[in-house]
Amino acid sequence: MDITVEPQEGPQLAPTSPWRSVRPALRRYPVLAVTIVVGTVVTVLVLAGQGATARWVASVFALAVAAFQSVGMVRDIIKGRWGIDVLAVTAIVSTVLVGEYIASLIIVLMLSGGAALEDFAAGRATRELTSLLARAPRTAHREDDAGTSSDIAIAAVEVGDVLLVRPSEVVPVDAVLLTGPAMFDESALTGESLPVERATGDSVPSGVLNGPAAVRVRATAREEDSQYSRIIALVREAAGSRAPVVRLADRYAVPFTAAALVLAGVAWYLSGDAARFAEVLVVATPCPLLIAAPVAFLGGMSRAAKTGIIVKGGGILEQLSRVRTAAFDKTGTLTGGKPTLEAIRSTFLEPQEMLALAASAEQYSSHVLAAAVVAEAQARGLELDTTDTATEHATNGVSAVFTGRRVLVGKEAFVAGKAAGVETAVLAAGQMGIYVAVDGKFAGTLIMRDPLRPEAKETLLALRGLGVAETVMLTGDAGATAQFIATEAGITEVQAGLLPEDKVRLLQALPRRLVMMVGDGVNDAPVLAAADVGIAMGARGSTAASESADIVIMVDDLGKVAESVRIGQRTVRIAVESIWIGITLSVALMALAAAGHIPAVAGALAQEAVDLATILNALRALTPGRKRR
Repeated sequence: MDITVEPQEGPQLAPTSPWRSVRPALRRYPVLAVTIVVGTVVTVLVLAGQGATARWVASVFALAVAAFQSVGMVRDIIKGRWGIDVLAVTAIVSTVLVGEYIASLIIVLMLSGGAALEDFAAGRATRELTSLLARAPRTAHREDDAGTSSDIAIAAVEVGDVLLVRPSEVVPVDAVLLTGPAMFDESALTGESLPVERATGDSVPSGVLNGPAAVRVRATAREEDSQYSRIIALVREAAGSRAPVVRLADRYAVPFTAAALVLAGVAWYLSGDAARFAEVLVVATPCPLLIAAPVAFLGGMSRAAKTGIIVKGGGILEQLSRVRTAAFDKTGTLTGGKPTLEAIRSTFLEPQEMLALAASAEQYSSHVLAAAVVAEAQARGLELDTTDTATEHATNGVSAVFTGRRVLVGKEAFVAGKAAGVETAVLAAGQMGIYVAVDGKFAGTLIMRDPLRPEAKETLLALRGLGVAETVMLTGDAGATAQFIATEAGITEVQAGLLPEDKVRLLQALPRRLVMMVGDGVNDAPVLAAADVGIAMGARGSTAASESADIVIMVDDLGKVAESVRIGQRTVRIAVESIWIGITLSVALMALAAAGHIPAVAGALAQEAVDLATILNALRALTPGRKRR
């Protein structure tokens, strides 16, 4: 099912006019509209004592709908999906033949209204996803040098533009705040209900809602590179998936159809009354199987979006519910991703000079540690050089040449392979070393520390409570640091010093399936794509990781990993439960109808109640439910 948000055109209809509210719905569902009209005419004819005419009108209309429905049924059979409409068409024809024309009209109403009911339920289930799309800004107010603002298309915003964001407007692109302090509502992105206060110079992500005062911001990204645009793209991608449990519901309809036809035939044979055949089929239509599971999965995806978790498809939720092993990257995933520089150990250079050279090279790396080195150098007021000769060696480090000086920065093995005299740094627990060489000679080590996220231990405990029995760390960092973080977090297995291809190989060899991988960097993209379920920490992570992953967590909270597993398990449980509620109630009604206890008209109305019960149960996937310890 595609999720689209159409711009409303023309004047808004007055809410006080019931007809104006109903008319668009009737135009969207013409068969339903005609059925209501025919039903009204038949009712008037019956009340006027024209029963024969009423029967003729209802029967012709019902048979016409059955013929129309048969066309779609044949198309489904050609596609290998038979059993969906067979019962409905057979029920219409049989009720007409035995004279139960009122029941035939109710069946037609049920079929034509089913599309409207499913759309309503799906719209309710996807309200969080559609609200994200509906909030997407179309224009921005750009200020010129004179301070005059003009409206421009959001696609025309360039990095460095000064934008005016008026009260209760959505911030159009990623920016920094120029006029603080200011309050922003970030609930649409993070699920956090309380407004967030930001000061001058703070970053403001696109998609947040400005508070009661107008503010000025400076754009730090264009529309296509901003966080909210990435979320919109993910939501659109998420909208079209069809979950395995939904396909399973289709397969249930085949034996269900066969069983219903057999039971109806037996009831006819034993009773000698052809009406008994029609009465059984009236309560046997498999609408709950077709509607309940899709609604549950859309509801689960919407529930996840409300908490800052973008799931790219219903099938991902089904996979997520069966995860038994969780693999994690270290830096930026298990750790906070904001390393600090604790010491500079230099050999022949001044510490500040070595830091400036290292930071100049690290500008050309996407690694979290590189960003920390650059930030530290800038905080100390050091001037960084630029070059056109920098090369990033994935997961190992960076090489660059600045005014004739060749600089290497990265792991010990990487630097030792290209420079002489590298000495292994003595590190305390939790520390990590970044090795630096200049002109082929070892220049020293930057001692960094990146502490474990405060929510990491609780997340690992929650995953075990959800049945994820095995946890693994797959990291490119040094073994001692990785082991320290793993022990602190409670991870059972550690694999350190890995290249991206090593991560993929080790993940695929994990014995307890299914396996989910959690990461955030560019180097995690291959293993996220290779995992049964890839989860990207997308709040500060790379676009490559988000594109490769099945799930993107848009808030900087590792606890959302456990929350996503819980949502997946609950969604699948509700979907299967809804299917079996529909089957159980329908079978019970068929048994009563076979025994002659449910007339055709009452049976048609009862089947509508079954549809409603299964849909209401499926919509429970929208709610948070109770957390299990």
